Amino acid sequence: MNTDPIADFLTRIRNGYSRQLASVDCPHSAIKEGIARILKAEGLISDFEIVKESRFPAIRVHLRYDAKRKPILRELRRISKPGLRIYKTADELAPVRSGMGTQIVSTSKGLMTDREARKKRMGGEIICEVW
Repeated sequence: MNTDPIADFLTRIRNGYSRQLASVDCPHSAIKEGIARILKAEGLISDFEIVKESRFPAIRVHLRYDAKRKPILRELRRISKPGLRIYKTADELAPVRSGMGTQIVSTSKGLMTDREARKKRMGGEIICEVW
């Protein structure tokens, strides 16, 4: 049993990059799929797919590297944890790394980046930071 499946998902991606793997698999859920969709839109992973090879579906995340085989994704950090949820209003959402990074925010309209949340004037739970 896993108490924080989102942290497990982010850790699998970090470990995949540290091992220079082409892809990593993790159990599927809607929020993990949303996070993968945002990472793909931001250009931090090359692609993802839902794999139904076994009894339970999984998400296969295809990792992205530069020409020198260095990871595109430098840091992936969980912010809001099960023991301490972090919520911020649209005014409190500050750019990450002077706009070079992004935060994934869970709002009432679904998962979105901090830029989209500021633009739509929506706050929510800060899931993670990536750069």
